[in-house]
Amino acid sequence: MDQTQIISAFVTLFVVIDPVGLAPLFIALTQDMTPQRRRMIGWRALAIAAALMTLFGLAGESILRGIGISLPAFRIAGGLLLFLTAIDMLFERRTERREGQARDEDDDPSVFPLATPLVAGPGALATMILLVGQNESAGHTLMIHLVMLAVLGIAALLFAMAGTISHLLGRTGTMVVTRLFGMLLAALSIQFVIDGLKGTGLF
Repeated sequence: MDQTQIISAFVTLFVVIDPVGLAPLFIALTQDMTPQRRRMIGWRALAIAAALMTLFGLAGESILRGIGISLPAFRIAGGLLLFLTAIDMLFERRTERREGQARDEDDDPSVFPLATPLVAGPGALATMILLVGQNESAGHTLMIHLVMLAVLGIAALLFAMAGTISHLLGRTGTMVVTRLFGMLLAALSIQFVIDGLKGTGLF
């Protein structure tokens, strides 16, 4: 890969994964958690996301084709799952559950919705398949995966700053951010579904 291809791959993955946009969502999904638990969840989510994106980069198209799932169907499913999370954020159901009972230590958003579909969503997984598919050489494949890890490294840095950001926002600010990004998540989830429907050729 030449420098232009590397920059293009980085920009593409950065826009699709959107580490800057993930930071407030990470705060909203881990509010009221201890710094240690928040860090653990952040690292676990990114590790799972990296594993998923690596898997799809290496064998994603074969996996989907092998089990009879198209990329449009994958996008629609991811959008529907994301919409359920958005509803919880919009109506503060997560906060109500936490305040109405003792903390459930099993309440862990690292796998869903953080690792997938927020970090390694249908768009990111499909992008990995497409970028790797541009050139089947081992060097090209390795570089795409290194670029992906660089983008996730930026996300890790922003996740590490989540506690400071949350402290600056305060409880009221965090609630406002939760509602705002719940609405944005709902819109994003619908966009995933629309893109999936367009990909089917039905519209």
